[in-house]
Amino acid sequence: GSRAYSFKVVLLGEGCVGKTSLVLRYCENKFNDKHITTLGASFLTKKLNIGGKRVNLAIWDTAGQERFHALGPIYYRDSNGAILVYDITDEDSFQKVKNWVKELRKMLGNEICLCIVGNKIDLEKERHVSIQEAESYAESVGAKHYHTSAKQNKGIEELFLDLCKRMIET
Repeated sequence: GSRAYSFKVVLLGEGCVGKTSLVLRYCENKFNDKHITTLGASFLTKKLNIGGKRVNLAIWDTAGQERFHALGPIYYRDSNGAILVYDITDEDSFQKVKNWVKELRKMLGNEICLCIVGNKIDLEKERHVSIQEAESYAESVGAKHYHTSAKQNKGIEELFLDLCKRMIET
């Protein structure tokens, strides 16, 4: 049969932006309003079939705390994709994404497919990061920008599907 692709994807971003919620929604279709703090890193797997190609995804969810930062490279050095998440109501979390992008590009160059994700679009009224700013920034660093809500299950399937297609082509 056709060969299966195996990809490693890391989620990065500040604490509280909803990284764990995105992964749980995608892998297990669960959502919990209470904040779950991830300690260290945990990983979930998902199998997909994209246009007849089998894909095994290992999705690493990392803790957002700064002290974790030093461990970062261990988690992302052999990643095929990175999902950098910010909370649209929190300008600072968007600035943090820019730091991660610099670091990933420095370590992995263009080998890695980057996705920048504005999560919590269910809180649109409290948005503090302009859509235009986020999208033009993403474009400037060769990333794609996505809008998601783990709560309403919006944009998540599309994000992962698109990322997988890009990793297959890389």
